[in-house]
Amino acid sequence: MVKDTKLYELLNVSATANDNEIRKAYYKLAKIHHPDKASDVDGEEKEKAEEKFKEIKFAYEVLTDKSKRDIYDRYGLEGLKDGVGGTEFEDIFSHLFGGFGGGGGFGGGFGGGNPFFPFDLFGGGGGRGGRPQKRRTQNMAYPLKVTLEDLYNGLTKKIEFERSVVCSGCEGSGGKKGASATCKACSGRGFTVQYKQLGPGMVQQVQGVCRECSGEGEVINEKDRCKQCNGKKTSKHKKTLEVNVDKGMSDGQKLTFRGESNQEPGVDTGDLIVILQQVEHDVFTRNQDDLFMNHVINITESLCGFKIAIKHLDGRSLVLTHPAGEILAPGSIRAIPNEGMPMYKNPTEKGNLYIKFDVKFPDNNSLSEEAIKKLETLLPPKPKIEIPQGEHVDEVSMVDFEGTRGTRGASSSRGAEGGGGFSEMYGSDEEDEDAAGGQRVECNTH
Repeated sequence: MVKDTKLYELLNVSATANDNEIRKAYYKLAKIHHPDKASDVDGEEKEKAEEKFKEIKFAYEVLTDKSKRDIYDRYGLEGLKDGVGGTEFEDIFSHLFGGFGGGGGFGGGFGGGNPFFPFDLFGGGGGRGGRPQKRRTQNMAYPLKVTLEDLYNGLTKKIEFERSVVCSGCEGSGGKKGASATCKACSGRGFTVQYKQLGPGMVQQVQGVCRECSGEGEVINEKDRCKQCNGKKTSKHKKTLEVNVDKGMSDGQKLTFRGESNQEPGVDTGDLIVILQQVEHDVFTRNQDDLFMNHVINITESLCGFKIAIKHLDGRSLVLTHPAGEILAPGSIRAIPNEGMPMYKNPTEKGNLYIKFDVKFPDNNSLSEEAIKKLETLLPPKPKIEIPQGEHVDEVSMVDFEGTRGTRGASSSRGAEGGGGFSEMYGSDEEDEDAAGGQRVECNTH
């Protein structure tokens, strides 16, 4: 569990970021905040720019060093400040912040205090003063599945989750009063340092969590441990909260419940973050405040008009009438203003509903010769085409495209089955259109 996220926030990365993501973020910020950028600025602004750059560089140094990052994740900045000593760290801080002279506030392994340890991170120290910031537990995420109807209408939903709370039996001490003792294996630091010989004159320093105290820095004899939590200081409890999902909220939107994450003794409690996860709807898709859907009509409706009813997300039926004579071609799109999603925090205003019409044609050979002749008298006449004559004219037959798959030469020299030819040419357009869904409506809304 990450104790402190200040260094991650400095680099604008998450606590799970890998070395490559941290490196990219650092280089990006270094270009923006490098002191050379403020060379033409005097006084306090220049000093602020230099301090900001040093803080960013410090965060990068810690988060790209596996052992230092492990200590920081477990113990926060206090672990680095009080627990890490020795020449190696003094050299790093001396290089980053110009030495360790001056007033106190940063004792421990740094031998006298650091006048330029990132002030905003500790909330004080050096020459600035200020109150130290308390650590807080890591935020906890809770994914909550909701339907599109829920996001349209709004609802209140109860959730149950499990979290750690400070033991009421020992008030977070883990045992009898005064029973805890400083771990001798790590001297109360929570981690140990080992040295590995890599070669002649080469030694590697390796830091890890203390096995004796599991990183707590203190131990309690078994007979003195709290019977309720067995010395763990916290216990698991289930809690129920009510989540208000307002009209117009979106997939991925976060709702924060302050102080509802896991508790730890002597540490501020983080937040519970509820993340809305919308399940896929059978009819509608959503893009911000707009809704999209497909509707199939037959050729008669396309040519002669129709009246249909569409059930909306709030249970209403929308009756649509399309007049005869206004032909709807396959792929036509129509908009219904103000029948989309309610706008978040302004639910009386709504987006639009877009309907894409697919036209279903009659099945092959379903019309009699008499019906076909009658249709020809009703529909516009066929265009007159002059058919060429002569020995260089061949009369050929067409077959269904699907019947040519895998037939060499039928669709292309590479064959449709191999992914080339018409299957590539025609299939790609259809797939792109399907993938875009209702997103392609802006090109035709009349």
